[in-house]
Amino acid sequence: METRFTVRKIVIAGVLSAIAILLGATRIGFIPVPTAAGHATIMHVPAILGGIMEGWVVGCVIGTIFGLFSFFQATVPLFKDPLVAILPRIFIGITAALSYKALKGVNDYLAMVVAAVVGTLTNTVLVLGMATLRGYLAPAVSVGIGITHGIPEIIVAAIITVAVVTAWKRLESGGGKSSV
Repeated sequence: METRFTVRKIVIAGVLSAIAILLGATRIGFIPVPTAAGHATIMHVPAILGGIMEGWVVGCVIGTIFGLFSFFQATVPLFKDPLVAILPRIFIGITAALSYKALKGVNDYLAMVVAAVVGTLTNTVLVLGMATLRGYLAPAVSVGIGITHGIPEIIVAAIITVAVVTAWKRLESGGGKSSV
């Protein structure tokens, strides 16, 4: 995976970052689930997609933008802390990209699913872990949130990731390489 930015990578990073911001601003990125908090998020999925489609640098950029958006839109104290809102999100696309790269030679669908799971767990574990370390949540509360939100978020992220990446690859292979 290349680390230099091409026009294509910049465009993909911009589009997926805009989607992450749109998901948060419109609240579309919060899916109702039958848990205490009432919502699971898919706002991390663009960072996963960026990592898979264009590499860890693009995934990192999108995750950072997601974290910044989360920080600037925060309504609760724990997300007003940049170590909780921003820092963990930087790693979503990185871990997803590395997971995908490690497994794509074995089975592409498996690689996509694992990348979605790893990216989602990165978001959940690092955010809740940092919130616990910073004293915003008790360890038992973090574990409860992690279980009740982590599982639905993993399932939804895996479905969206496989659907979007598969469609993207079909578009690219059908019409040749995009000039973007």
